[in-house]
Amino acid sequence: TLHGVSFEVRRGQSLGIVGPPGSGKSTIAQLLSRFYDVDGGRISIDGQDIRDVTLESLREAVRAVPQDAFLFTSSLEHNIAYGDPWAADQEIADSAALARIDGFIEGLNEGYGTLVGERGVSLSGGQKQRIAIARTAMLKPAVLILDDSMAAIDAGTEQQIRHELRDRMAASATILISHRLSGLSDADEIVFLENGRIVERGNHASL
Repeated sequence: TLHGVSFEVRRGQSLGIVGPPGSGKSTIAQLLSRFYDVDGGRISIDGQDIRDVTLESLREAVRAVPQDAFLFTSSLEHNIAYGDPWAADQEIADSAALARIDGFIEGLNEGYGTLVGERGVSLSGGQKQRIAIARTAMLKPAVLILDDSMAAIDAGTEQQIRHELRDRMAASATILISHRLSGLSDADEIVFLENGRIVERGNHASL
């Protein structure tokens, strides 16, 4: 699926990955989380091959927000704090503010205690994505992967969230996967994939 794909992302930096459907973008996200292993080459974090560590420790370090976010039949508060059930109320509220979902939640009669239907059926696609972003950002992972996870969010709100994420994830390596180049304007480097190969790379202005 991937051929000769090589890149490095340092802490505090962000890499954008763009390309048409089937180009290998989501495959990279799945490999980084070890949903399956590479059969050639290697993926390393801080110089350590990810195949040499436990899945538990890897998935604490690498957190991905998919396009189709999964929400549980529980309160909005519990959905945001799913990765850290003992999180303080202020942490939950701060993460909701980062994801620009706080205003919507606070306008509900039950606020953060509002129950979410199975798979988030009571929310719009953009609201579900923002809940998932808040959930992941609160954990401050070493590697953050946003896999087309703002596709249902309007461009203005997307820019605000990306700006907040850059500040919150200053100590993280961030990988931004998108089907649109316009959503990667803040990335330090962008690679353009086609048929599993990098055909161009550079910053937003040069591409």
